[in-house]
Amino acid sequence: MSSVLDALWEDRDVRFDITAQQMKTRPGEVLIDCLDSIEDTKGNNGDRGRLLVTNLRIIWHSLALPRVNLSVGYNSIINITTRTANSKLRGQTEALYILTKSNNTRFEFIFTNVVPGSPRLFTSVIAVHRAYETSKMYRDLKLRAALIQNKQLRLLPREQVYDKINGVWNLSSDQGNLGTFFITNVRVVWHANMNESFNVSIPYLQIWSIRIRDSKFGLALVIESSRQSGGYVLGFKIDPVDKLQDALKEINSLHKVYSVNPIFGVDYEMEEKPQPLDELTVEQLPDDVEIEPDEQTDAFTVSVPAGLHYAPVGSHWFGLQALRIALT
Repeated sequence: MSSVLDALWEDRDVRFDITAQQMKTRPGEVLIDCLDSIEDTKGNNGDRGRLLVTNLRIIWHSLALPRVNLSVGYNSIINITTRTANSKLRGQTEALYILTKSNNTRFEFIFTNVVPGSPRLFTSVIAVHRAYETSKMYRDLKLRAALIQNKQLRLLPREQVYDKINGVWNLSSDQGNLGTFFITNVRVVWHANMNESFNVSIPYLQIWSIRIRDSKFGLALVIESSRQSGGYVLGFKIDPVDKLQDALKEINSLHKVYSVNPIFGVDYEMEEKPQPLDELTVEQLPDDVEIEPDEQTDAFTVSVPAGLHYAPVGSHWFGLQALRIALT
């Protein structure tokens, strides 16, 4: 089983001059707003463009040259503010400042609405980004979160419980912990019966593999989380064996359904529905140039706006140790 996260870059990356295919919405990505006459004041001052706001990212492209574009994922955003900027199309005016960090490099973007008197640029981007920030339970592995209320799982919007299994042992310690296991359409959740705050929520987005393996406690359901979530290996003892096999089959089935059409949890609707993204993107004509085959090109380094560059920071990844997890 491969995680949906493997192919998901739209909400994490800052990319420049992406292809027409990369500008299209991926499964689960929804176009929320479309704003014409938006200027990329810092990178392409004086160039009128279009800003597309989805539930995962914002996309800006030049109307004159659609291949001049950028994609900013919400997870890369550090801060959003409004300040005064100097625009070639509007002069001194209020603009949207977005500070981001991607691949240990910081970028600052300034967007200006060429049409005066419209606050929609600010309200759309800020509101959708806030909706993204407040819906991380759909996308992030959580430990010791506020998951249970009155012995029931606190459901997320659009979440449905498909199965509740009592008497499930979490094998994270030598003696194990007895608890309750929930299987929903967006995640699996376990909590200890004696201490409900001792829990874990694993979205399907973060599941790398799930299988039945042998342990010192006997056969166990083993869920391996993605590298981005820490590479945890979680073991759960479910008796009898036929119930264990049924749980595996059900989670695999729901994971496949989720992979086809992920629920990212970012719900925000405009009063006026924008056109589909396919109708808004302009076909990118190939450049009439020849590329030397021996030269290595990197689209990421092309037309990068001036940003604050930092030395790469080493990332630590938890090694995978079967049936062990630190819930502290």
